[in-house]
Amino acid sequence: MTTTPENIHGYIAAGLECTHLEVEGDGQHFKAVIVSPAFVGKRAVQRHQIVYGVLGDRMREEIHALSMQTLTPEEFQQQ
Repeated sequence: MTTTPENIHGYIAAGLECTHLEVEGDGQHFKAVIVSPAFVGKRAVQRHQIVYGVLGDRMREEIHALSMQTLTPEEFQQQ
């Protein structure tokens, strides 16, 4: 089964409260913009760990590469 951006969007949305979520990709390499209040007060590496935790084994089994921009709602509004 080929993983789609829609699959990844659903996985993240099901496990993390997001105020904005975009996922693009070609079936192997994906790029995501993830905006969540869960990221408030967290460093970038901690934010990525939260997302990796939500994706779990899918990061090894389904998703070859995922580039992430992880923002708080306030950071997203300032862009």
